[in-house]
Amino acid sequence: MKHIRSALFALQSNLTRRNKQLILLALDILLPPVALVLSVLLMRNGGAMLRQMPQLSYILPVIGIVGGVVAVRLGLPRIQLKSYETSAMMRTGIYAAIMTLFTALALELTTTGFPVAGIVIYGLMLFLASASVRIAMLNMLLWVLRQGQPKHRVVIYGASTTGVQLAAALRSHERIVPVAFVDDNAALQSTMVAGLRVLPPADLEMLVAQFDIDRIILAMPSVSRPKIAQLTRKLRDMGLKVQSLPSFSQLVGEEELIDNLSPVAPGHFLGRDPVDQSLARAEEVYRGQSVLVSGAGGSIGSELCRQILRYGPERLVLYEVSEVALYNVDRDLKEEAERAGVEIIPVLGSVTDSRLTRIVLQKYSVNVVFHAAAYKHVPLVEMNPLAGLANNVLGTRTMADAAHEAGVGRFILVSSDKAVRPTNVMGASKRLAELVIQDMAKRSGKTLFSMVRFGNVLGSSGSVIPLFKEQIAKGGPVTLTHEDVTRYFMTISEAAQLVLLAGSFADRETSRGGDVFVLDMGKPVRIRDVAVQMIQTAGYSVRDEAHPDGDIEIVVTGLRPGEKLHEELLIGEGQLTTQHSKILRAHEESLSELELASALRALRSAIATGDEDAARQVIIAWVRGYQAPAHATAAQ
Repeated sequence: MKHIRSALFALQSNLTRRNKQLILLALDILLPPVALVLSVLLMRNGGAMLRQMPQLSYILPVIGIVGGVVAVRLGLPRIQLKSYETSAMMRTGIYAAIMTLFTALALELTTTGFPVAGIVIYGLMLFLASASVRIAMLNMLLWVLRQGQPKHRVVIYGASTTGVQLAAALRSHERIVPVAFVDDNAALQSTMVAGLRVLPPADLEMLVAQFDIDRIILAMPSVSRPKIAQLTRKLRDMGLKVQSLPSFSQLVGEEELIDNLSPVAPGHFLGRDPVDQSLARAEEVYRGQSVLVSGAGGSIGSELCRQILRYGPERLVLYEVSEVALYNVDRDLKEEAERAGVEIIPVLGSVTDSRLTRIVLQKYSVNVVFHAAAYKHVPLVEMNPLAGLANNVLGTRTMADAAHEAGVGRFILVSSDKAVRPTNVMGASKRLAELVIQDMAKRSGKTLFSMVRFGNVLGSSGSVIPLFKEQIAKGGPVTLTHEDVTRYFMTISEAAQLVLLAGSFADRETSRGGDVFVLDMGKPVRIRDVAVQMIQTAGYSVRDEAHPDGDIEIVVTGLRPGEKLHEELLIGEGQLTTQHSKILRAHEESLSELELASALRALRSAIATGDEDAARQVIIAWVRGYQAPAHATAAQ
């Protein structure tokens, strides 16, 4: 048997497409006369009738030739065996019908007494013979092609029309063998569809073990993407490879194949009207100046750079520690900078490098510094407190000292609402950075130091918006740290706008230095409401106890180490208005020069020796209102 299979494999490999078509044409020529002879023999007294009808010897070659012509006209020889399905079967039926009519007419003209039953038997036999021979050849071809080929036994999830069509297509594949259907519809379970048994999902593990299934194909294009994603994860946990069949509307381009989420406008979740950008003009402050943005590759830093370009500075220095981020922001800004006639200077380095900061500020005659460089992800900084404190606190001091020595006109620190009565190292580090700037403001003669404090920035790398969008795209669940957690929100554009405005507001006549500028951000927004809105905006529904058939589940994971339930924007009560109705100014308590020097000295010592406990003690001693999280106090 093995030798026969090898010989047949070699034969079919050497046959050209034209040779294969000629073989099929020869079959279509031979089958009509053979079917006629067999139909006569099958009738009562068929042998005697055959001896009494010498006219058949003239008819047989004619119907053979006509059969070949009809087959060619219908394109039967051109249909590949592995593509022989319903539509091709219909062509075979048309071929048999035409040949039956022609043969009946030929017999009527040349013979007498040929029974009608014989014509009917002939037509049925020709159709069955033509179809059966092709199916037999296909099975033999698959038997030959599967020689030595690894077989992939698959289960089709979904016994609908799409699943049936898929099963029919896979039957002609030389390496894929459909074993069964799995379907959630109880009415279909335990039935046979397209020759395959339909089983409930509960039997899937048994099916996998019994038939050595290695992959499953999802044939459910009408099911929502989140449910497909959930089912995919469950099946992959069983060790199966999962493939999904797209809908026909997707295949013809009527639907997106990926990313079914509707575009989300971040401002949709603010719960207030955005700041009026028409008032955000500080052109006289930044036009023609040399401006440096630290952390230029970050979410806030890059938006700051884009907005600064509109004011027409002479030079824009991009200071960034990440090579990838610096490359991206430099590439993004170059075209616009060339149109505006602004020189772009990319600088790769850390804000903790005192030598580099001094060189850059002096070399490029920097007039304005926007200090946005910071480690801001609360859980990461909580796990790496020394790195966070070194970058956020000592880096701020290094940059501020260099700006003071270089005679920079304005220095604006980008801070966070997490600096107000912080419960985490990140917030405490930002408050210490604010204390540094407050101290510099007292002692600086030429440089105007100020700070900008705002809440969560929608769409930034640490925002819930991209996280929720990613989770929704995967089918959920959407993770929430607490049902009642709230945050102040602003868009990236608003955040950059606030920083630029604050920098332009600070002046010697109206400020004593060290002022904190905050945005009137309205009421804090409940994060759960944001999650629900995003799910609904994406076209899905929330799955919970009241709606068990929903698409996306919201799971509460618990507050992370150092995370607050509610954030604040101000430490003290006193607030002053500014030229902009939505921006407030507060002058908050600060440390004395000696106190800050003592705090920085202790912090440098803790970082130099790698002592996390000592670093946390600096925070406890000098950041008023700091509330150490449970994990930090337990460690002590």
